[in-house]
Amino acid sequence: MDQLFKEIYQNRELIWALALKDLQVRYKRSALGFLWALLNPLMMMVILTMVFSKLLPAQDHYSIFLMSGLLPWTFFSQALSYSADSIVTNGDLLKKVYVTKSVFPVAATLSNVINFALSMIPLVLLLAVLRFPFHRTWPYVLVPFASLLLIALGFGFFVAMANVFFRDVAHILQIVLQAWYFVTPVMYPIDIIPAQYRRLFQLNPVLYPVNGFRLAIYYGQLPSLQSMAASLAGGAIACYLGYWVFRRYQDNLVFYV
Repeated sequence: MDQLFKEIYQNRELIWALALKDLQVRYKRSALGFLWALLNPLMMMVILTMVFSKLLPAQDHYSIFLMSGLLPWTFFSQALSYSADSIVTNGDLLKKVYVTKSVFPVAATLSNVINFALSMIPLVLLLAVLRFPFHRTWPYVLVPFASLLLIALGFGFFVAMANVFFRDVAHILQIVLQAWYFVTPVMYPIDIIPAQYRRLFQLNPVLYPVNGFRLAIYYGQLPSLQSMAASLAGGAIACYLGYWVFRRYQDNLVFYV
């Protein structure tokens, strides 16, 4: 992990430039540009609220319940998707000059951190419009976000490396993320899962940071210290393992891009 932090610090300017470039390409030739970072979560919220608010057990202000889980999940899924293509799309740069390979998945994740920050604006506006209370637990969202960021980096390193050797990985990842979405309590509370199956759902590493967001924003509660520690520890382990695998194969990436 020390080596990863060292690489990030030494290449911080390049990472920032790549992250901004990623955002510019994402919204290039779009009439609304960066406004899509605000509109996308709002449009998804409206559609899902219309469908699932009638099917699921009653939740006061279901739109806020949904957004508090949808935003962190969207960050995670987009960070993985962009990380998967990060090295392949920068293959020409890798072939021309020596670049620390880890900067590409890190920059892809950073661009989605910026996108996530922008997407929080509609949530704040929604709370204000619906006169939903701004709980004092809001600052706590930095803890589950740190955990989710570490998990995204860990998985991002792995899929970025794997997609260079096997280009099918990017396509398989989209299917995996769709299935992963439905086993993550984004649209529904974990309580509706039968007790005998709940332990299986609790193996999902994304469950804890997503639940942390919802507790702080929607319920105004804090999880136990044990849950916080487990979430951060799980994120650190995922990041370490992903980076370890990435470093093991990074020298061969330039021959396959």
